Amino acid sequence: MAVATTGIDVQRKIEEAVARWSSNPMLKPRLAKVTVNVALGASGERLQRIAKALEEITGQTPSFRRAKKTIREFGIKKGESIAVAVTLRKDKAVAFLRRALEAVGYRIKLSSFDDYGNVSFGIPEHISIPGVKYDPDIGIFGMDVCITIERPGYRVARRRVKKGRIPRRHRVNKWDAIAFLVKEFGVKIV
Repeated sequence: MAVATTGIDVQRKIEEAVARWSSNPMLKPRLAKVTVNVALGASGERLQRIAKALEEITGQTPSFRRAKKTIREFGIKKGESIAVAVTLRKDKAVAFLRRALEAVGYRIKLSSFDDYGNVSFGIPEHISIPGVKYDPDIGIFGMDVCITIERPGYRVARRRVKKGRIPRRHRVNKWDAIAFLVKEFGVKIV
């Protein structure tokens, strides 16, 4: 049985997380990356146009994602490009995230957060992002935005030499991610 979380509980948990960060600067989370994905489900000229539009929106060249298997009902063949994705880091990630949050009204559902500090939300129409104009050749497409939040020291798990494990107490949890987005970006949790 799930317990409903009230606004008072959320505020209290955010304050507890911020208090922990002030005691140790290594505990303060940071934005690791923002991944933007547009899945069309078909290849062709429209996917190429969407890739060009995504490049204009994010300022970075997208990579094409291929189908893993053939699905006859949808007309998809294995190895065919069906989506485009962009991974943004550092200043580009922060700039795009501010625009993407403005498109959704700085509101994210509590259920969009997972237990490991990741957040995902969708933008139904790309033209709702500030500064993007409608192009009749492309039409309207939606996109998924995935935010990865981590703490300093996570490089230990990814490096090639002397790779190590991140202990559970140092991993970002759901409430740390919520507190980070509320304090840094002014997000409202719905």
